[in-house]
Amino acid sequence: MGHGHNHSQHHSHTNQKLLRQAFFIITGYMFVEFIGGIITNSLALLSDAGHMLSDSVALLLSLLAFWLSIKPANSTKSYGYKRAEILASLLNGLTLILIAIGIIYEGIKRIYYPPEIYGLGMFWIAIIGLLVNIIAAFILMKGDKDNLNLKSAFLHVIGDLLGSIGAIVASLLIYLFGWKIADPIASLLVAILILVGGIRVTFSSIHILMEGVPTNIKLDNVRNAILQLPEIETIHDLHVWSITSDVSALSCHVVINKDKATENDVIINNIKKIIKENFGIKHSTIQIEKEDICESGDSCDGNTHLQTEHH
Repeated sequence: MGHGHNHSQHHSHTNQKLLRQAFFIITGYMFVEFIGGIITNSLALLSDAGHMLSDSVALLLSLLAFWLSIKPANSTKSYGYKRAEILASLLNGLTLILIAIGIIYEGIKRIYYPPEIYGLGMFWIAIIGLLVNIIAAFILMKGDKDNLNLKSAFLHVIGDLLGSIGAIVASLLIYLFGWKIADPIASLLVAILILVGGIRVTFSSIHILMEGVPTNIKLDNVRNAILQLPEIETIHDLHVWSITSDVSALSCHVVINKDKATENDVIINNIKKIIKENFGIKHSTIQIEKEDICESGDSCDGNTHLQTEHH
């Protein structure tokens, strides 16, 4: 258990370092792009600068969440503060959705009333923005890919990167052909991509907060794997959930066959080994019950496991 804790802390410290680097890069260039958007009157640049502002806040939130997540458990927070990462990713997801809606609203207005835009200045600012976002994206790609908090921060940066590409294309169309409508259309396309990413992160966060089964685990597969042990007669009250995006937990009641029963500790260790090796679940609570006790209804509801008997 100690090794797993140290391994998790190592990941968290690495993620924090990468987020800190990305934060300073994104925040620094955000001011440049905002001023550039005002000078060139480009919605594509201003929307990208606005998204960069949300990125800075998102990265700051993610950093705070990682810092909280490594704080030890106490008498009031028995799991520690690991869920802080999920709360940060939920807030980041909701922010992405709101930003996308704002860009869509402003983009539709500009389709009908396109303002004067300075295409060449917009082009060079967007080029620099693209390079900045590529650097930030590469930094975050080095982190833990299964961590939802880091993933939500990475999606913010990818949204920026796409915004910069959209601004480059729009600026060229405006400069070469005078197509002012390219600016709001590019913004709308990027906004849709941001919206999709935001919805996915938000729903993933809600799924974890609602104690949903991790998406990479099938509950029936877990049940069948445990029932392969000859001592296990039935299993019920099986629950698998995520404490945070990369830490899963399990609890269940297993009814053992009194004719094949061995030491309870041996059975529990065998179950823990199966779920750890097959499903990566390291945190588990397993209650052993004898057939006669379970059938009497003293410790469980017999109806909950009639269909999960060992064959």
